[in-house]
Amino acid sequence: MASLVGSPWLRVRILPEVAPPFFHQAAAFRPQVSLRRRRFSVSASAGEGEVRVRFAPSPTGNLHVGGARTALFNYLFARSKGGKFILRIEDTDLERSTKKSEEAVIRDLSWLGLEWDEGQPRCWWDFGPYRQSERNSLYRNYCDKLLEDGRAYRCFCSNEELEEMKEIAKLKQLPPVYTGKWSTATEKEIEEQLQKGTPYTYRFRVPKEGSVKINDLIRGEVSWSLDTLGDFVILRSNGQPVYNFCVTVDDASMRISHVIRAEEHLPNTLRQALIYNVILIFIGSFFKNITIFDALFCPCLIDLAPDRSKLSKRHGATSVGQFREMGYLPQAMVNYLALLGWVMEPKMNFLQLTSLVIEKFSIERVNKSGAIFDSTKLRWMNGQHLRSLPADNLVNILGQQWKTAGTLLESEGMLVEEATELLKDGIDLIADSDSALKNLLAYPYKLADVAASLISAYDSGELREALEEGKAGWQKWVKSFGKALKRKGKSLFMPLRVLLTGKLHGPEMGGSIALLYEAGKSGVVGPEVGFLTLDERFKLLRELDWEAFRDSEPQLESATTTATH
Repeated sequence: MASLVGSPWLRVRILPEVAPPFFHQAAAFRPQVSLRRRRFSVSASAGEGEVRVRFAPSPTGNLHVGGARTALFNYLFARSKGGKFILRIEDTDLERSTKKSEEAVIRDLSWLGLEWDEGQPRCWWDFGPYRQSERNSLYRNYCDKLLEDGRAYRCFCSNEELEEMKEIAKLKQLPPVYTGKWSTATEKEIEEQLQKGTPYTYRFRVPKEGSVKINDLIRGEVSWSLDTLGDFVILRSNGQPVYNFCVTVDDASMRISHVIRAEEHLPNTLRQALIYNVILIFIGSFFKNITIFDALFCPCLIDLAPDRSKLSKRHGATSVGQFREMGYLPQAMVNYLALLGWVMEPKMNFLQLTSLVIEKFSIERVNKSGAIFDSTKLRWMNGQHLRSLPADNLVNILGQQWKTAGTLLESEGMLVEEATELLKDGIDLIADSDSALKNLLAYPYKLADVAASLISAYDSGELREALEEGKAGWQKWVKSFGKALKRKGKSLFMPLRVLLTGKLHGPEMGGSIALLYEAGKSGVVGPEVGFLTLDERFKLLRELDWEAFRDSEPQLESATTTATH
């Protein structure tokens, strides 16, 4: 097999001294099964040496941010090399795969701006279909050919027999590999089982000696001994192909040149490498006019939580859809995911997708250790992107948000423009704009209600008695006072500050009121200060017409008062 021109990140090779003859023979077969050329015309579009990468999600849930980063790295590599980015849906897990999940993955990729050149559901080109459940006849054709050439065989072992093999291996402290019971069966033995209707699987015949080695960008050389593997299943008894077989057939027949995928797929590489070498021979012998390339692999490290465990739901939002619903911008998500495990030049944190593609991206600069997903940094980065939007765009986004939330009745106009300009520097997420504007517009303090209760507490002697104990007495009293009024935080302390000090801001409340009380008793404050004792202050409060004031007070309570305290 010829080599692909490019960086050998993870080249798979079967060591020559251990590979059996069929890995080296000149492929001379002529298809005996019906091979539909629409599914096999791999020479029609892919040019020799063309970079072709794929993102192949399983539609069993939402698009995880780790999967989105893998897709992004594939996309950036393809664009930087002038190649093709392909979307393939790997739905071999029929029980868990859903149309809803597939649609969600497609929607999230489109939202991120990761447009694919080929793939599900828009483009078929000459390599489709791009949904694995629609490629079963292709997998069966390859399986039949492996059987015909002796590279695979039927295995009639029952589940009970397989479990017994595992138990025996465990007792002997050996790897739990298949013993090869049916690997040497005669035609007569096989025919007898077929006549009985005994269920069977197809197993790939693995060389019994030697090893498979790969050169991994992250770990360097990785080696597996073939005697620890055993012949493995490629087609289940129900006719469904297994994951490793599907993936390898797809990558080979679609002429995928580079595989950039999650690090957790590394253990699969051994089985895929063995299948891949054979499948490429089949394709090459069927299409004499094309050059076959080895696939090159590069692991994309998994995302880690701050505690360095694998990022999961217990750490908060983990899917692209969740972040979209929370008000994150797609360009901020792309920017953050690109820098997650990718080493950039100093001070190069704020990037747009075009500059990532054209100027900056290099797969060789991917980090060699797991990346920490920092939601705080992502939020900060989103704020940077939000404020970098053209003024009209930002006004439109926030205006729509305010109208949808019911904060404003209109989504445009002078008020929206002025509010956007005033509040934008304190907003990191679109949803933040709701609380920011409500806090500005609301008047939650209702002085009349607080004043009436405060005057009553002073006249009864309750407040004065508490202040005799100084700051500690005040703190004990104000806690009880707030509980009675069902107020806390700013909705309690701001009215008290205004009523008792006549000011909106000042030093810490407990110490301030205790000092005012003591100053009134001491008689040492100079007349030029304009000081009034608490008795004098409450006299003025009693003289105000609080009923009239109550009628004129705004009735809008801040929706965020209790939420923020």
